Amino acid sequence: MIKKITFILFLFFLKFSANAQILTVTNKETKEPLDQVTVYNKKTNNYITTNGKGQVDISHLKDAKILEIRFLGFKTQIKSFAELKKNNFTILLTPTILKTDEIVISASKWKQKTSDLASKISTISPKEIELMNTQTAADLLTVSGKVFVQKSQQGGGSPMIRGFATNRLLYTIDGVRMNNAIFRAGNIQNVISLDPFTIEETEIIFGPGSVIYGSDAIGAVMSFKTLSPNLSLDDNTLITGNTFTRFSSANEEKTYHADFNLGYKKWAFITSLSYNDYGDLKMGSNGPDEYLRNVYVERQNNQDVVITNENPKIQNPTGYTQTNLMQKIRFKPNKNWNFEYGFHLSETSSYSRYDRHLMTRDGNPRYGEWKYGPQKWMMNNFEINKRANNSFYDNVTLRLTYQKFEESRISRDFNDNLRETRVEKIDAYSTNLDFSKKLSSKSNLFYGTEYVFNDVNSTGINTNIDTNTSEKGASRYPDSNWSSLGIYASNQYDFSKKWVLQSGLRYNFYSLNANFDTTFYPFPFTEANINDSALTGSLGLIFRPEKSWLLSTNFSTAFRSPNVDDVGKIFDSEPGSVVVPNPDLKAEYAYNTDVSIAKTFGDYLKIEITGFYTNLKNAMVRRDFTLNGESEILYDGELSNVQAIQNAAAANVYGLQTSFEAELGSGIGISSTFNYQKGEEELDNGEKSPSRHAAPYFGSTRLTYNANKLKAQLYADYSGAVAFDDLPDSEKEKDYIYAIDGNGNPYSPSYLTLNLKTSYRFTDNLLISTGLENITDKRYRPYSSGIVSAGRNFVVSLKANI
Repeated sequence: MIKKITFILFLFFLKFSANAQILTVTNKETKEPLDQVTVYNKKTNNYITTNGKGQVDISHLKDAKILEIRFLGFKTQIKSFAELKKNNFTILLTPTILKTDEIVISASKWKQKTSDLASKISTISPKEIELMNTQTAADLLTVSGKVFVQKSQQGGGSPMIRGFATNRLLYTIDGVRMNNAIFRAGNIQNVISLDPFTIEETEIIFGPGSVIYGSDAIGAVMSFKTLSPNLSLDDNTLITGNTFTRFSSANEEKTYHADFNLGYKKWAFITSLSYNDYGDLKMGSNGPDEYLRNVYVERQNNQDVVITNENPKIQNPTGYTQTNLMQKIRFKPNKNWNFEYGFHLSETSSYSRYDRHLMTRDGNPRYGEWKYGPQKWMMNNFEINKRANNSFYDNVTLRLTYQKFEESRISRDFNDNLRETRVEKIDAYSTNLDFSKKLSSKSNLFYGTEYVFNDVNSTGINTNIDTNTSEKGASRYPDSNWSSLGIYASNQYDFSKKWVLQSGLRYNFYSLNANFDTTFYPFPFTEANINDSALTGSLGLIFRPEKSWLLSTNFSTAFRSPNVDDVGKIFDSEPGSVVVPNPDLKAEYAYNTDVSIAKTFGDYLKIEITGFYTNLKNAMVRRDFTLNGESEILYDGELSNVQAIQNAAAANVYGLQTSFEAELGSGIGISSTFNYQKGEEELDNGEKSPSRHAAPYFGSTRLTYNANKLKAQLYADYSGAVAFDDLPDSEKEKDYIYAIDGNGNPYSPSYLTLNLKTSYRFTDNLLISTGLENITDKRYRPYSSGIVSAGRNFVVSLKANI
C-alpha cells in the first residue's frame, strides 16, 4: 500500500513539475528573495515578474533561447530556458551600483528598456528607498539626486525639475494623473499624500511628456507605481507581509507601518496601513542667525501673545500627523486577463504654513493663525489588462478612476477676531484606454485615449472667534468644472541594431466652465467658458554605435491648458496685492530639445551627460490687471493692487544633467550627480528676470558599501548660492525667508551636508536601519523654501517581514 501511495505521489510530482516550472530569484549576497524581478522574453517582447517569494512561473517559456532577468540595482543575467532548467530554476542576482539598461513603464505606459528611449529617465528602486529611509514621498524624490525640492512647511514638498515646478510638472500614480483642476503656480504639497511604504518603484521622465500624459507635463512626469497583490504559483496560500517602525530625532518622528499580502492562484489581496507623527522640526546649529525662530505666537486669554522661543532652533509651529491606507484586490482567471482594484486613502492633520508665520507688519507678527486644514486624498482605481494576438493590439489596459481631493486654508491676522476658512473639494473622474501592438520585428506602436473630468466646489466661512459665530465668506474659487479629452499614438521603429526612431502625436480638447458669485466682489462677468484644443508631438533618435555607447536626441512639445486655479482664483499673492479671475486665458506651450550621451566601461563605470533647452510661449503669469476699470480694490480690509493670471510672457530654461557610477570592487561603489539649470522669464515691463523655479546648481555624491548582510552609504548633498542680484524679482520681496548679505540684501547661501545611512539584515526576517543625517549640524534653507531643513538627525528603524 505504501509503495502504491509513493508511486502515485511520484507521478503527481512529475506531472506538476512538467506543467509548472517555477523560477526562484534571490539576492546573491543576502539570499533574500527578490520581488518584482522582470523576466523579459526578447522574441515575443513580453515581460513577467516575480512575486513576494521571488518566484515566477516560466512554463510557457520553455522554447525561449534568450531570457533577460532584470532588476534595478542588480546585474542583469541572460539565460536560455534550458540553462535555467539545468540550474534547477534558481538564479542569484548580484547587487550593482550601475544602472545600465533598466526596464521602465512610464515613457509609454508599457514596459520598455531605457536603451530604446530617447527621453532621459531616472529610476528609484525599492532597495534605494529601503536604505535611504525617507520620511515622505517628497523626500523620496531627492534620492535620485536629480530633483530639487522646495518646502514652505514641514507638511509639504514641491519638486523643481529643469526650471519648472508646481502645475508644470505632472504626477501619476499607477498610470493615473494626480494633477487636478486647482493645481496652482504656487508651491504645492500634494505629493506627500503618497505613502512611501506602498511605492514599488519611482520613475522620473525629464522634459515634456504631453504626448502620453496630456496637460501639465512640461518639465517632467513623476510616475509612482504602488504595490500589486502577489498571486500564489501553486495550491499553497502565499502569505507575505512587513511591519516597520521608525524614530527620527530632529522632529521626534514616530512612524508605524504594516502591510499584508494574501495570495491564491487566481485571487490576491494586499492591505497597507501607515501612521506618521512629526513634531516641530529642529534646525542646525551652524548657519545664518536670520533663520532662527526667536519668537512665536500663542493665543492666551482671548488675545494673541508674542512668546520668546526657549530654543530658537525649534521651528514652532511645524508638526503634524498623517495616516495612509491602501487596499488592493487582484483577480487573474487565466494568463490573458488580469483585473485589479486599488483603494488609496490619505489624510493629514491640520498643519501650519510656516513661512507665513515669519511675516511681520508694523513690528508685530503678520498672522495669529495661518494653517492648512487636513489634506485629504482618496483614489479608487479599477484596472483591466488583457493580452491578445490580433490585428489591433497585443496588450490593452482600461483604467477607470475616481479621486476625491479636499484641502483648506485657515488664516487670521494678529489679534484679529476674524478667522477666514476656505475649503476646496474636487471630484476627479478619469478613463484611460491604452494599447500596445508589435507591428513587425522592427516596429512597436503604442496608442490610446484619455478622458478626465474635474468638478470643483469651493466655499468660504468667516468666523468670529470671540463670539463663535460664523457667516458665509468669499470662496477662493468659483464652482466650476474642467475636462480634457485626448487621443495619442507613439511609434518605436528600429532601423537596425544601431538606430532607433521614436515619434508621437497627441490631440487634446479641453473645456472649462465656471460660475462666479458676485456677492463679495463686483466682477464684470458671472461665468467663464473655455473650449479649446492643443496639438503636441515628439521626435527622438537613438544611436548605439556599439554596446557601450548610447547617443540620443529628442525634440518634443508640451502644453498646459488653463485650469480653475488660473482662471478663477482670488487670493493674496503678497501683502498689498490680490489676484482676481481672468476668463480669457489660452493654453501655454513648451518646445524642448535635449541631447544625451552615455558611455559604459565594462561592468565597472558609466558616465552620462544630458543637455537641454526649453522655450515656454504664451506663458500664464501673474501681471497687473484692472477690475471694472480699477487697478486697486479692497481685499480683507486692505487696499490692494489688482493682478490676474495672463498669457503675457515667454520663458527660457537651459541646463545640464551629468552623472557617473563606478564599481570599485569588494562591494564598494561611488556615484555622483550634478544638475545645472538657468532660466529667465519676461516681466511686465519687457525686462528679463531669473526664473523663480530654476534652482541653483545642486547634486549628490555617494560612496556605497554592499556586501553580505550590510549596506552602508556615506553621501554629500549640496546646492549652490543665489546672490541677491540673481534672485527673481518675486523672491527679493520675501526677505523673511532668506539670509542677509553684507549689503543688507536677501540671498540664498550655498550648503553641503554630510550623511550616513546603514542597514543590516540580522536574519531573513529582520532588518535594522540607522542613519545620521546632516552630520555637521549645518543650518541651511534650500532655495525658495520657507522652512529651514533639519539639523543633525539620528534615524533608527526596524523592519520585520514574513
